[in-house]
Amino acid sequence: GLALLDAGESMKQMAEVKDSLDINVKQNFIDPLQLLQDKDLKEIGHHLKKLEGRRLDYDYKKKRLGKIPDEEVKQAVEKFEESKELAERSMFNFLENDVEQVSQLAVFVEAALDYHKQSSEILEDLQSKLQNRHPAPSQLEGPVRQGGGCPQAVGECSRTGSEPRPLVGVGSSSLLWCSSSVHMDQPCCQALYDFEPENEGELGFKEGDIITLTNQIDENWYEGMLNGESGFFPINYVEVMVPLPQ
Repeated sequence: GLALLDAGESMKQMAEVKDSLDINVKQNFIDPLQLLQDKDLKEIGHHLKKLEGRRLDYDYKKKRLGKIPDEEVKQAVEKFEESKELAERSMFNFLENDVEQVSQLAVFVEAALDYHKQSSEILEDLQSKLQNRHPAPSQLEGPVRQGGGCPQAVGECSRTGSEPRPLVGVGSSSLLWCSSSVHMDQPCCQALYDFEPENEGELGFKEGDIITLTNQIDENWYEGMLNGESGFFPINYVEVMVPLPQ
């Protein structure tokens, strides 16, 4: 549950970074590009269209040379040359602004790079939080005992049947596993890792502690008691010795 909250908060932060990217790109790249299209490119298109019309007029009058006055042909040539010059000048001016356009593109790339850097930092922070909440199995000092039975103090186990085996990784508590013929009268579990409470209502414990189970809250959390204290703790931090009744 808490890990899911961390993940949700990280996704929220990434969404905020994405919104910032969208605003930055629109103001510094898309809007100037739209202005370029609406003004400079539109002007070039107008000159090219006018040039094409005058070229067709010139071609038509040139083919009728001798049938129409020479003055009309001369005027057609002059208008064509004028339109050609205007079209070339508008395209030249457009290319002259290439430095400004490249600068706008560089701003876009920088904004995209900053977005990915921040997103990467957010995800790395989330990964670190998740790893801290769920230590790797390699942190265990020894193998985890499989099978039933609950822990008892030295000397309290029944000697009937198989001999008790030492509990690995318990330290000074010197607990032993009782034979399968001995059972506690209530559900219990053994801590596989140290668990430090981070929120009110959580139950802290050390690796090897034996916790009495009182309830299963959901698929991720148990409720239990240890040393007279009650609280919640993650299911994946313990191994159930005597399960809760169905």
